Amino acid sequence: MAATAFAVLRPRDEDALRGELRTIAARGAAPVVFAGEVQDDILQLSEFMGTRTTGLKGLSIPPHSGLGGRAVAQRAPISVHDYRRSSTITHHYDRPVLTEGLRSVLAVPVVVGGKARAVLYAASRECAPIGDRTANLVVAASRRLSTEISIRDEVDRRLQMLATIESAGADGATTEELRDIHADLRAVAQHVADTAVRSRLHELSDRIAALRQPSNATRPGREMQLTPREIDVLAHVALGCTNSEIAQRLSVGPQTVKSYLRAAMNKLSACSRQEAVVTARKFKLLP
Repeated sequence: MAATAFAVLRPRDEDALRGELRTIAARGAAPVVFAGEVQDDILQLSEFMGTRTTGLKGLSIPPHSGLGGRAVAQRAPISVHDYRRSSTITHHYDRPVLTEGLRSVLAVPVVVGGKARAVLYAASRECAPIGDRTANLVVAASRRLSTEISIRDEVDRRLQMLATIESAGADGATTEELRDIHADLRAVAQHVADTAVRSRLHELSDRIAALRQPSNATRPGREMQLTPREIDVLAHVALGCTNSEIAQRLSVGPQTVKSYLRAAMNKLSACSRQEAVVTARKFKLLP
């Protein structure tokens, strides 16, 4: 299941990178914008807008080398207002940069978990400092990408855990871990922009909910329909979370959590939080 799930759920990070680059360009941040992913600490330039030559395409930049390599190593934005004369960077890439005519350049790393995962550039062919507006736009894009990639990483991590449990065979010792994965997948799904990926995450959480049921188990005689949010709340109640903790994990207010929980309890004819969880498990809505 793991390989299939990864293929479906992990969109290419370079697509997200390209999307943010288009946003930066559309907002007129700079006449030239480009970017690349960092793999094994090496920055690979791959996305370009506004360039006139192909000299920068495919460049591999190690840490500390050039402007981008320094941004990767320091995990912080770096800029120069006159690339040709700058004494703060190495000049390993003068030929492609100067052939493109770039003078003022800003490099902003996308940092996830303390490591640079990509670098966004904004550049001009004029010798002048990068303006605050441009810097703010690129930094904002970097933060959005950081959030998106961290969400994808968490999904992958949880799927790997699930694959390990499935291959080993779930037993009593893994029940709580399955419930934790189930709740986390549903919580993460709320922050995924791609509707297809979000739907797939809900499908996987439904599979987990049925995983702990005996093979001959059947649903109760009546069908039970809870909304996705009501299941999200119950999944975290099952982990022992308080309303405040649930609100924080689902990015909603505590009163909203109370409302969803009350609605779920009414539908399940439950008099307590614990009874609601037990009944939801009978309907295979929770693991």
